[in-house]
Amino acid sequence: MSDKVTEIETMPLAGTKNGKIEVAVIEEPYGAGSAPVASVGIFLDGSNDEPDWKVHLPKENIDGVVAALQKAAEKL
Repeated sequence: MSDKVTEIETMPLAGTKNGKIEVAVIEEPYGAGSAPVASVGIFLDGSNDEPDWKVHLPKENIDGVVAALQKAAEKL
């Protein structure tokens, strides 16, 4: 994974004591020349260095995923 990580925002993970959600942009996540991605990491324990779950989203998919998450929020 790339060392070029720009943290965008970190927020508490609801329902946990110390969990967090971290949103970042990763340049060249899969090696030299690979396209940057938005990364969402879920940390069940905020003291961990690596997330328990993560997803990498290419720029072209972000709007669609945001729209789907808004629909999911309406169903919750």
